[in-house]
Amino acid sequence: MDTTPFFTQDTIVFGILMLTLGFVFFTSSSENKFWKKFYKFIPALLMAYMLPAFFTTTGIISPEWQTVNETGEITKHSSQLYYVASRFLLPAALVLMTLSIDLKAVFNLGPKALIMFLTGTAGIIIGGPIAILLVSLVSPETVGGAGPDAVWRGLATLAGSWIGGGANQAAMLEIYHFNTKNYASFVIVDIVVANIWMAILLLGIGKSDKIDKWLKADTSAIETLKDKVSSYASKISRTPSLADFMVILGIAFVVVGASHWGANSMSNFLSTNFESVRDKTSAMSSFGSQFFWMITIATALGILLSFTKLKQYEGAGASKIGSVFIYILVATIGMKMDLTQILDNPGLIVVGLIWMAFHVFLLIAMAKIIRAPYFFLAVGSKANVGGAASAPVVAAAFHPSLATVGVLLAVFGYVVGTYGAMLTAELMRIVAP
Repeated sequence: MDTTPFFTQDTIVFGILMLTLGFVFFTSSSENKFWKKFYKFIPALLMAYMLPAFFTTTGIISPEWQTVNETGEITKHSSQLYYVASRFLLPAALVLMTLSIDLKAVFNLGPKALIMFLTGTAGIIIGGPIAILLVSLVSPETVGGAGPDAVWRGLATLAGSWIGGGANQAAMLEIYHFNTKNYASFVIVDIVVANIWMAILLLGIGKSDKIDKWLKADTSAIETLKDKVSSYASKISRTPSLADFMVILGIAFVVVGASHWGANSMSNFLSTNFESVRDKTSAMSSFGSQFFWMITIATALGILLSFTKLKQYEGAGASKIGSVFIYILVATIGMKMDLTQILDNPGLIVVGLIWMAFHVFLLIAMAKIIRAPYFFLAVGSKANVGGAASAPVVAAAFHPSLATVGVLLAVFGYVVGTYGAMLTAELMRIVAP
């Protein structure tokens, strides 16, 4: 089946995404009564996410597609925009957003962030078998199967993605030997369910004050961190010159280059010298992921630079440029969501939605018990379901200074992802019909 979108050239698609972002920011800053009322309920970040999703759903653009020639040969194509945004712009954004970070204030946020992250992990571990159990009561064939075709094996890859990330997902595919011919269905569940939850989280950011009030949350530590960074930025604020912009971009992309070089070196070294990292069925294999090391090194270098005079470039708008990169990343993530895919395999989508609902329920219950702010709930969830590509995006939506919190939790997710996913898989194996 030919699934070619209307626009296939990345240069054109990027122009559409930038037009979308320009429209969102123009209208969100407008004094027009309609737009002021509209953005009172719908955050700009959500619009930057959902409009590209709408373009993908309607076939205007697409992250991937296939064409069929006259002889019936199928050729697969894909956009490189998300790859560029996640590998170039994300680490650059992390550097610029951590440049003015107050590390002591981040640690003063206390243990609630870690508690919410671990609660989110527990929600994925327990939610998987519960989802299978509930669906099996109504439609056992949906979660049945035997051997390499057993649905629980496919869902194990989903657990890897939702606790850690792509590297953990790949590890689970190797460990449980799921039939790769059926793998695409579970990738669709991953994309659809995770992106629906992402949209809900972004919607909640616009109502975070009300949610925090309902949770009876103590937001003082978060507000202190935001105030410290904002106060420092206003104190050193200046009208940026061309030289300032060039230095800021120089800092960002030199670190991007260094983080890629370091990631390649670390990944190759560990894969060459340690069998446990080289073995894709090992829980340690995620340490061979170049993306993991790229994010880790970029964040570490950004934190180190925050102790130097380069920190003063926050006054020239370093974090604002970082925010530009984050919004471009958000648009490319939104582009990956095709709402029509919900209809492709509704049974598995239902399994995924029940699974995610339990994850959310557990997070809300824990947030209520420990009075954790919505920020910790949102970032704790995305550090699991989304990892390093999404957690800093959600964290930065609250305030650029908070992006580091998202990254630190997401990196921790990579570490525990395969172990947690293996536990989830074994529990699903037990309850599967």
